Amino acid sequence: MENNHEKKTSPWAWIPTLYFAEGLPYVVAMTVAVIMYKRLGISNTDIALYTSWLYLPWVIKPFWSPFVDIIKTKRWWIVSMQLLIGAGLAGVAFLIPMPFFFQATLAVLWLIAFSSATHDIAADGFYMLALDSSQQSFFVGIRSTFYRLAMITGQGVLIIIAGGLENFTGLEPLQFTAQSSKTAQTEIVLQPQAFTVPQTDEMTFVAFPSNLVLNTNNISSDSLNSIKAFATEQNQQNGFIEAEKTDAQRKEDNASWWSEKVSAPLGNFIKTNFGEKRKAVSGSDGKVGNTGLVAIRLTKKPKDGETVVLNSSFGKGDKSISLLSGERIVFTEENWDKPAYLVVQLDYKLKDEVKSEFKGISGNIKLAWSITFFILAGLFILFFVYHRFVLPRPDSDHATVTHSAADIFREFGLTFKSFFQKPGIVLAITFMLLYRLGEAMLVKMSSPFLLDAREVGGLGLTTGQVGLVYGTVGVVSLTLGGIVGGIAASRKGLKYWIWPMALCITLPHLAYLYLSWFTPESLILINIAVAIEQFGYGFGFTAYMLYMIYFADGEHKTAHYAICTGFMALGMMLPGMIAGWLQDLLGYNHFFIWVMICAIPTLAIIPFMKIDKNYGIKKAS
Repeated sequence: MENNHEKKTSPWAWIPTLYFAEGLPYVVAMTVAVIMYKRLGISNTDIALYTSWLYLPWVIKPFWSPFVDIIKTKRWWIVSMQLLIGAGLAGVAFLIPMPFFFQATLAVLWLIAFSSATHDIAADGFYMLALDSSQQSFFVGIRSTFYRLAMITGQGVLIIIAGGLENFTGLEPLQFTAQSSKTAQTEIVLQPQAFTVPQTDEMTFVAFPSNLVLNTNNISSDSLNSIKAFATEQNQQNGFIEAEKTDAQRKEDNASWWSEKVSAPLGNFIKTNFGEKRKAVSGSDGKVGNTGLVAIRLTKKPKDGETVVLNSSFGKGDKSISLLSGERIVFTEENWDKPAYLVVQLDYKLKDEVKSEFKGISGNIKLAWSITFFILAGLFILFFVYHRFVLPRPDSDHATVTHSAADIFREFGLTFKSFFQKPGIVLAITFMLLYRLGEAMLVKMSSPFLLDAREVGGLGLTTGQVGLVYGTVGVVSLTLGGIVGGIAASRKGLKYWIWPMALCITLPHLAYLYLSWFTPESLILINIAVAIEQFGYGFGFTAYMLYMIYFADGEHKTAHYAICTGFMALGMMLPGMIAGWLQDLLGYNHFFIWVMICAIPTLAIIPFMKIDKNYGIKKAS
């Protein structure tokens, strides 16, 4: 009776939740971690390099996928991995507040990635065992929809939650105003001043002046550079921002032979010859907009070891007044009673008297992200409990115990050998590694670009805004692109669409080049640009998926497809590892030019592809 009941379990009861659970840890490792580390002050170079290693479990997944068949059941692997992922997410939540959080959370995220890749193997195998062929065809769209929904949840909802928690876990927001005037004093006195803060038991921020008035007369570039240099020097000296390392310090850090002989000289060559030279916008007379300083003080000493991070940005008013530097200031027990300096500048074309408001948020970023990961951990514990009771127990889901270890390894070797003996294997592997070259570079830097301050070429969005732009609008566009790509491919076939799809996965990267060139402040324009790029990626990625299925067809097609997905992950991992390093050297604008150059290898391989002209065309009923 029990078996009959279990066999009648509706696929609707478990397929949506199973594939939602499959997609969530992947997006956490690939995207959510990038945004979290950016908000916690990790450099782009380190973010891109170390989070790219999280791809590795998906790269090497084919090497242990046979053992998921051999040991235990697919059902056992699914529920066990969900419990392990939940425990790992809770571990990340515990480790975020620690001083050594970066190394520790990366280690746990790698274990989560390994567990997630194993979960993928088991879930896809279970899907084929628990459903007959007609059910598999019917539910393939359902599983894809809920996998995409997991992407939207991870890149959108979770980021918005973290952004909301950042806003609600800090001190009272700082507010100050700046206005232009035709009669105000023009001279800026550059010397540290004594600021009187109110006596209060409550920790809060005080701005001096709370209303900065700047004359509309323009100033020389030298004056602007003096003001910026003063603010930077004071902020570095007092530990509000990290001091730039000297050449001697960099040399000491890069003491290895590789760094001294290869990476450092190569980096210097790239930066000198191709790096972006950011210059102040000036009028025809060479003068720039008037600039002033706003000093920020805390009213109370933080607790020992506590840091208060102030993130300031434009609030409302006339956008001709902008925050030039000082967007991220770190207060500690040692510098709380010293002034941190923000630099505010007028547009050089501004001649009217206008006013703008700036806002500083000091949310407890570590606490916000810790709570977010606790929520994720709780969700996976619920998945574990739910699937423990709801997943059916198909008779065909059992461990392989009829073969000896020697037979297993022999078969394993023959499977790999047959893959690399396929006709056109070199061209196929080259295609798998190069087709997404530009996207592999772009995806690691898109979120940091949206979050980074405008003074370094970013768009200066908040965490919540990035959750909306990249995680919601972007993922919806990606999904729509994939749906349209699938419909198009079924009508004309892969050979017909390979060129249009290759162009669609590369040319829309121009959207990010546009954003980096003009740095628009309109959230609508930013959403449109990201939507175009993501739609193009979704449409173009269809050809990639179809080609892998096409190439894997034949004996051992399941194992061969798993090997193809390993090369797919490798094609994302290797370029992603150097993306942050290149961006630091080139600047965002020149980095996105480089991303466009990466389209050349992608397009150059297409003319050599040998594809059956009828493959992918939907057969008439």
